Amino acid sequence: MDTANLTREETAARSAAITARSIRVELDLTGAPEQARIGFATTTTLDFDASTTHTWLDFIGDSVRSVTVNGEPQDVRYDGARIRLTGLEASNTVVVEAIGTYSRSGEGLHRFHDPADGETYLYTQYEPADSRRVMACFEQPDIKAAYTFVVHAPAEWEVLSNQAPVHTDRGVGVQRVEFAPTLPVSSYITAVAAGPYTRVDGEWTRDEQRIALGVFARRSLAQHLESDEILDITRQGLDFFTDAFAYPYPWGKYDQIFVPEYNLGAMENPGLVTFTEAYLSRGAATDAQRAARANTILHEMAHMWFGDLVTMRWWDDLWLKESFADYMGAHASAAATRFTDAWVKFAASRKAWAYQQDQLPTTHPIVADITDLEAAKLNFDGITYAKGASVLKQLVAFVGEDAFFEGARRYFAANAFGNTTLDDLLTQLSAVSGRDMRDWSAAWLETTGMSTLWLEAAGDGGGQVLVQTDARPHRLRIGMYDWVGDRLVRREQVALDIAEERTAVELADAPLVLLNDDDLTYAKARLDERSLVTVEASLSAIDDALARALVWSSLWNATRDGELDPVRYLAVVRAHAPHEPNIGLLTGVLANAAYAVRHFVDDARRSDELRAWTEASWSALQGAAAGSDAQLSWARAFAAASAADDVRAADVRALWEGRAPEGLTVDPDLRWQLLTALVTTGHAGADEIAAELARDDTGTGRTAARRASASRPEADVRRAAWEAAWTDLSLSNDHLDAEIAGFRAGGRRDLIERFDAEYFDRIGAVWGTRSIELAKRLVIGLFPATDSTDRVDAWLAENEDAPAALRRIVIEQRDHLERELGVRARYAGN
Repeated sequence: MDTANLTREETAARSAAITARSIRVELDLTGAPEQARIGFATTTTLDFDASTTHTWLDFIGDSVRSVTVNGEPQDVRYDGARIRLTGLEASNTVVVEAIGTYSRSGEGLHRFHDPADGETYLYTQYEPADSRRVMACFEQPDIKAAYTFVVHAPAEWEVLSNQAPVHTDRGVGVQRVEFAPTLPVSSYITAVAAGPYTRVDGEWTRDEQRIALGVFARRSLAQHLESDEILDITRQGLDFFTDAFAYPYPWGKYDQIFVPEYNLGAMENPGLVTFTEAYLSRGAATDAQRAARANTILHEMAHMWFGDLVTMRWWDDLWLKESFADYMGAHASAAATRFTDAWVKFAASRKAWAYQQDQLPTTHPIVADITDLEAAKLNFDGITYAKGASVLKQLVAFVGEDAFFEGARRYFAANAFGNTTLDDLLTQLSAVSGRDMRDWSAAWLETTGMSTLWLEAAGDGGGQVLVQTDARPHRLRIGMYDWVGDRLVRREQVALDIAEERTAVELADAPLVLLNDDDLTYAKARLDERSLVTVEASLSAIDDALARALVWSSLWNATRDGELDPVRYLAVVRAHAPHEPNIGLLTGVLANAAYAVRHFVDDARRSDELRAWTEASWSALQGAAAGSDAQLSWARAFAAASAADDVRAADVRALWEGRAPEGLTVDPDLRWQLLTALVTTGHAGADEIAAELARDDTGTGRTAARRASASRPEADVRRAAWEAAWTDLSLSNDHLDAEIAGFRAGGRRDLIERFDAEYFDRIGAVWGTRSIELAKRLVIGLFPATDSTDRVDAWLAENEDAPAALRRIVIEQRDHLERELGVRARYAGN
């Protein structure tokens, strides 16, 4: 068996037999600046009770040097993932001395050497099961303990962990930092970061509570660290959640650190939250980008209660933290910060992720059946996050906001520092709402799929019927919009509960009817034909941003489902996106339009639609207000479009060379995007890439240069990118992404289709030899964009015994391909 892939059954048996008390981890990171040194010393001391004489510890690293049980050395029995322990007593102290390995994949202890100044930075990332890459541990969420970290590091470095330091010893060029013990936590939310990070301090006070705040980033990015806004959002969030949850923030301090080559948006390590550096703009940034950062700050802060204070027993109930945090990110943004339109972006974009995931053949209930860690890794998806949050919004509509938050308060009070399942939460919600929540749970949390809503004539000569594809209970509102001057404004709204497939409704006549007005429920809502004609002509005249979000969402869902010709959809985008004032909506619409051109438009019309999109984005860029977020968004869209259509190559070069419209900041990231478009279409090459890299020789610049180099439209270049992606084990996670993106650049099937068959020969081996994070990037990123599913079907038929997680990814990619081919075929020849 694969001993690294822990199962639910065996971990349940271990937690039944083991009660951890305290764990002490000592790490020697003094050699980290030496690039040739691949490992670090790690010593773990575990104090625990046991009702068994044997168990195992989890560890993935270079080697295990020694194992001592209750003072007696044991033979090292280590298979690369598990350390076997025998001779256990009722109370035990186990010491493991080992050598861990620095990571380039973002899993475990990631090491980054900054080319901008030669400095070295370290940080940990564990979820769901990579703390074992740094320490010997019980790698499961339901064995909690108090952790004490001791770190040896270069003297000039910042050294951080979940708690504040209690003792620091300084020697010649080195320091030893011991941190205070944590409160009981799971291993996957412990954290360490070390390096010459820039530090900005702040404070939050409330009643008798005083919390030290810290914001950290690499020195070379310090000028881009918007620490004042980050600290403001943090204070606003702590105010909000303290009131909402009636449980004081329990983790002592609140540090937030932005780290390089990060695999996630952020991670909720209590007292030391890690964020991707993508949230630090190296030049211009839109308000939508800042809103997304605020949402993520609040999402992670919600985890301090949902997930950290109270933790799911096993990954089946991952939703108990992620769905709630996703909901709270939007709710707190709207309620406590200047980003009051957070639910607008949620309706248009976040739910689109959920709808897409929920239509895959591999969809799963929000409360999922997670048998092992590989399955858990793949369930950090649109169901667990966005569908779960959407369903919680529907729950609030059912029971009321007061009852929802009172249920949360009782849940924290009853389960603090413990582990829970679905029933623990339903018990509290049922008590405060006066409803038996199990029927609601069965309908929403324990089933798959979503309803599609539409209106039909009643058939009896009058009235209308609201139809849903799945008979779920919905509390929703229907809005009727009519003209007031030159604006479409809601004139009337009907609130109703439905549970049947067909529900009679009486609606006032109106040019636009929205079936899920205010976006209370989780369902795809179709526009009737009259409403569709209205929005084709007048979408940008809709007065309310949330209503526009629902219309944009409906149009996109109908396009993906083959109910709306993608060319018709793109015509709506070209007509109305230039007039969309909400930057969060605009950025989502631009991304969807670019995807529709590349994936949903049939071959005969694609060239014309590519050209129309390039020209439309150029025109909108010229027409946008100087210095506006819209101007920057259209510039980025124009650069992306120009990688597939070179009609404006001269204008792309002019922007890259600095001849930009008034107010447009052509920052390093936009420069790389423009240059890559030129390279992809053959209008620039290696010399320009080298010159740009000399101008921006940073970590981000080197990654961008690698992508640009791999984007050159030459067969041998694409072959080199293909080989590097599969075989170059020195590539970091970001550099691997760059090779994959370059290989696929410009949608040039003629340059890469010869690798289609080879892909299926490689994926089994790469899944077995690379970490799941890197293997997943390869399997998804290099999936062939063919005109048939035959090769995929053949592989699935021949590899029924392949790992379930690998098969799931291939099945999902097949479904995306089949959907694209189906939409193209349906509208071909129109």
